[in-house]
Amino acid sequence: MGARSRMPATNKPKEQKTPIQRAPHTKPPFTLSQLKKAVPPNCFQRSLLRSFSYVVYDLSLAFLFYYIATSYFHLLPHPLSYLAWSIYWALQGCILTGVWVIAHECGHHAFSDYQWVDDMVGLTLHSALLVPYFSWKISHCRHHSNTGSLDRDEVFVPKPKSKMPWFSKYFNNPPGRVLTLLITLTLGWPLYLALNVSGRPYDRFACHYDPYGPIYSNRERCQIFVSDAGVFATTYVLYYAAMSKGLAWLVFIYGMPLLIVNGFLVLITYLQHTHPALPHYDSSEWDWLRGALATADRDYGMLNKVFHNIIDTHVAHHLFSTMPHYHAMEATKAIKSILGKYYQFDGTPVYKAVWREAKECLYVESDEGAPNKGVFWYQSKL
Repeated sequence: MGARSRMPATNKPKEQKTPIQRAPHTKPPFTLSQLKKAVPPNCFQRSLLRSFSYVVYDLSLAFLFYYIATSYFHLLPHPLSYLAWSIYWALQGCILTGVWVIAHECGHHAFSDYQWVDDMVGLTLHSALLVPYFSWKISHCRHHSNTGSLDRDEVFVPKPKSKMPWFSKYFNNPPGRVLTLLITLTLGWPLYLALNVSGRPYDRFACHYDPYGPIYSNRERCQIFVSDAGVFATTYVLYYAAMSKGLAWLVFIYGMPLLIVNGFLVLITYLQHTHPALPHYDSSEWDWLRGALATADRDYGMLNKVFHNIIDTHVAHHLFSTMPHYHAMEATKAIKSILGKYYQFDGTPVYKAVWREAKECLYVESDEGAPNKGVFWYQSKL
């Protein structure tokens, strides 16, 4: 018999990563007024009835999930009950994230034409999720006024390499990134509210619960007291529920979904403002329009609708923050052609995107030898 023939070994070429093209950082050839004229006028109209319909829809689903969990889960055998609770946490966490987004819309006066209605709805919904509504509203509006500014932005302000903590290099590896992301997604939101972690640096201790802290002015302090009262009222209700039903019941019904809500809030905000293509500016280069454009739309699939399109219309939201969410898709389509390369959209799956950004967006530096020293880009090598 003849010798068997063998196929020659071939070295399969490695798939080349497509380099991410940076967003334009020069002053755009259009104005905010031109963008606004391109948007149909109906997009700026707020309907009290329509806005409330989303509140009723979300809260109805939340109550339905609560009713099913409390009425039927105890009848299931143990292996199935564990699965049922996991599904409940995921579904309830997503729906309550949508509730959080509606309260966020109230903070921007995008819910209705009546500021007092917006504040009452926002205060009620946010307090129920342990968020100090006015405290958050004030700092968040400053974020919108200073987006992309390394000196004045309020949240997810990247550091230059010189200010990176000494221990950062020990977390610049897969296990370190997993640990960092786990802590960020579980504790990031309460740490931001309580200790201003990842927020703008102040000359003294800053806290969203402190009426006399450096975040707020004298005329804003009364609103902080009201916010604290709302959180305290919810805490009392939760304490009463734990005493009546047990701590385990409270954790399963409320605690775990809230943990998912908090994780989504951090994830959504992080991916909207952290991307290798996005520039940041110091005071020598920053202006409001370029800062507002230094954000990215993302795609979370069917969760886009559950989260009221806060994810896939974020650029338009930064340009027109008083626009209700149910008009944001139409507005985004209207301004895309004018924005051109200034519009940033990344459809990378969420799990891939968050890993890439955690790996490649560690700090910001200006390009060596570049004429624009006030423009900073994300870097990955420590």
